[in-house]
Amino acid sequence: MSETITDTTTEAAVKNPDIEHIIEILPVLSPERIKEAASYIDYLADRERRHRAFVEETLEAEQEEGYTFDTVEEAMEFIRNWSEETA
Repeated sequence: MSETITDTTTEAAVKNPDIEHIIEILPVLSPERIKEAASYIDYLADRERRHRAFVEETLEAEQEEGYTFDTVEEAMEFIRNWSEETA
């Protein structure tokens, strides 16, 4: 059987002591609490994806010749304009 990315990710995650602890606790939670936990984890994962995208776009923008940012707002404005131009 071929190994997929999901299999590899799951295998690595299960070796993480924090994830092992969460897996051990899940059976004692009510179905409602499990849904709440799943929703919160989805929220955290979305924030992490957005943060990674922000960092990547900011690093790309800073590599452009002549662009430096003194504030986060300046960087965000550049990224918004740059994303619209490249879309």
